[in-house]
Amino acid sequence: MSGDQSPPGGEPLPGKADEAAFWETPDIYGAYPRLTEDQIARLAEHGQRRTMAPNDVLIREGERCETFFVVLSGTVAVVEDYGTPEEHVLRVHGPGRFIGELGLLYGQVAFYTAVARDPGEVLVVSLDQLRHLVSQDPTIGDIVLRACLCRRALLVGQGAGFRIIGSRYSPDTRRLREFAVRNRLPHRWIDLETDEEAEELLRRFGVGPAETPLVIWRDTTLLRNPSNAELARLIGLPSLPAGNRHGDVLIVGSGPAGLAAAVYAASEGLSTTVVEAMATGGQAGTSSRIENLLGFPSGISGAELTERAVLQADKFGARISLPLEATGLHPKDDDHYVVAFADGSEVAARAVVLAMGARYRRLQVPGIERLEGTSVHYSATVYEAQQCRSDPVAVVGGGNSAGQAVLFLAGYAPKVHLLVRGAGLEANMSRYLVDQVERHPRVEVMLHTEVTEVIGQEVLEELDVVDNRTGGHRRLAVRSLFVFTGAEPHTEWLAGNLALDSRGFVLTGPEAQEACASPEVWHGRGRSCMTLEASLPGVFAVGDVRSGSVKRVASAAGEGAMAIHFVHRHLGHSAVPGTTGTSAVAGHSDGSPRIRHKESAWLA
Repeated sequence: MSGDQSPPGGEPLPGKADEAAFWETPDIYGAYPRLTEDQIARLAEHGQRRTMAPNDVLIREGERCETFFVVLSGTVAVVEDYGTPEEHVLRVHGPGRFIGELGLLYGQVAFYTAVARDPGEVLVVSLDQLRHLVSQDPTIGDIVLRACLCRRALLVGQGAGFRIIGSRYSPDTRRLREFAVRNRLPHRWIDLETDEEAEELLRRFGVGPAETPLVIWRDTTLLRNPSNAELARLIGLPSLPAGNRHGDVLIVGSGPAGLAAAVYAASEGLSTTVVEAMATGGQAGTSSRIENLLGFPSGISGAELTERAVLQADKFGARISLPLEATGLHPKDDDHYVVAFADGSEVAARAVVLAMGARYRRLQVPGIERLEGTSVHYSATVYEAQQCRSDPVAVVGGGNSAGQAVLFLAGYAPKVHLLVRGAGLEANMSRYLVDQVERHPRVEVMLHTEVTEVIGQEVLEELDVVDNRTGGHRRLAVRSLFVFTGAEPHTEWLAGNLALDSRGFVLTGPEAQEACASPEVWHGRGRSCMTLEASLPGVFAVGDVRSGSVKRVASAAGEGAMAIHFVHRHLGHSAVPGTTGTSAVAGHSDGSPRIRHKESAWLA
């Protein structure tokens, strides 16, 4: 194996943790913790010991991860492109370290090969046992989850995983890159326009430029312009289960509102399915750090918040499937609703929770379209930030998302221009963010400023901006533009079936009942439209997609949880505490439903 992980002065004796520290990969940000003897003993209660010889493969790149390994003695190397001329060592782990990253917890395929370097012994724990331990033992759970999150981020930063070959001008290339970025999938983009490696790879696979974009993995798998769903299946992202697709609750969208609804619905015994068009986490999943969320005094990244919520929903039995784009909603005769999807599939449920959130508006200025996905971005994650280490960048927007992006990018770029068309930041940005943005030495806040033109052919070179008070123009030399200019819902598929406001957001409560085309539907049920209920009984809207909602992570999660209270009321039964995975219909001995009493007037 190639790589620079060899110890100086020869190989250490296997099993010596203190000596291993001299040559194994050092711990970075908690990504490679060493478990204590007590923690290993706890894991050993649920696993088996196995001896390993040099070159024994524990995890193979491209195969589904199903086992958790703890190194007891000897060493294990984590290798990319194992068995090929491009083989290289990413990490080396000694006794007390464990092998695996985020894909392990979700049953995704591995983005690396783990192979024994020195003889020794490992502890083998099944995936089901690991999930149980992660959910039941807070100490081990936090160590494993944080390490897995950090390892995924490091893989992403190194460009490990599959390769996307395509032109920066291709809409399909941008689509595949966005899907990979939003789902935090390790990959490397090879630009057909500028990268010499692209031409060599096309020759090797006998593919012409017209057939791009391509997805290549391990030099054995090639997909020509795959759909997002095809790429998802390659990596092992969850899809709809085959067979009966009926359940109690269908949740459309997996941002904080949708995931909160999934956790509460599944934990209270409702059979729960979550469908997502792009990636779990919604807009919150792209936030570098959320600092005003209750319970996280030092802040939490959107990615970590998302992964924790997904694991929590999975623990209680919720099924999350992606990518599935909803295209229609209609009632069935048996008091169910059917949601249809772009791939032709359908799911029926007794109640539907709409949690699609909203998406950032595209900036409509000359020259921007050709640079979207390369120099113009609508999220600020580690993928984009790595392109900004030596050049100034600009952020457009005056809300919390823009403020969080500015502070995150200022940790990478030498200069960040924040362009705000209004007279100040206080109107739409939280005070704590305003203070940090205005004090940061690398940030320049430019008020009353709007972008009028994006200049550059292959990469962004300059922005033309105007002072909207004076009409004066100036040029900003920046290499990346990040846009956070408000959001709009994608509810076109609901038009004609649900009442929407003038901007397309879903009306709920009294406003929905008033706008309902058939108000007698409520009289027939002997009740009024509930607070989060849309204009169809049993359909609820939560989070950013709901008209009049507060656009904050905490409020979205709260609405998602509260919606399940209303779902129970619609279904005519109460939640059964402590039940999971089955319908929570509860009744008196005479078979009549037990209705939970209204806790407070505002929940009516």
